[in-house]
Amino acid sequence: MDLVCYSHLRWNFVYQRPQHLLTRFTKQRRVFYIEEPVFTSGQSTNYCHVSSSADNLWIVVPHLQSNLSKQETIAIQQNLLTTFFNEYNIRHYMFWYYTPMALLISSHFKPEFIVYDCMDELSTFKFAPPALQQLEKELFGMADIVFIIETQNKIIN
Repeated sequence: MDLVCYSHLRWNFVYQRPQHLLTRFTKQRRVFYIEEPVFTSGQSTNYCHVSSSADNLWIVVPHLQSNLSKQETIAIQQNLLTTFFNEYNIRHYMFWYYTPMALLISSHFKPEFIVYDCMDELSTFKFAPPALQQLEKELFGMADIVFIIETQNKIIN
């Protein structure tokens, strides 16, 4: 079964939890890491840039025109991902979410298993989208398993 991960983090930004886990999964299966889109003004086409940084690992970055509406942005990403799934023959797969916002572009797929790895409380971040909390509730309801990392600030005397 392939693993398709949706993340708000760029693969090559900082090596942290997603990279640690997903790199290990590449030893048993294909892993596709879907990043948030890059918007470019003056761009005439929308496409997915696909690169491979290791065996069984593909990083997928949608490149979209900057003048699109929110609905167009979602629809185009859904179409790009559908085409990508067909091109890479992704038929039996699980979804691994690091961001609930990805539900907007992935809800038309039928994964066999859903993981929500809740690393951060994204809704508390500055500039968090208003829809984030509702989408997270939906993801909690859909997920077969949820990982939550709880940290506490403790003062040591």
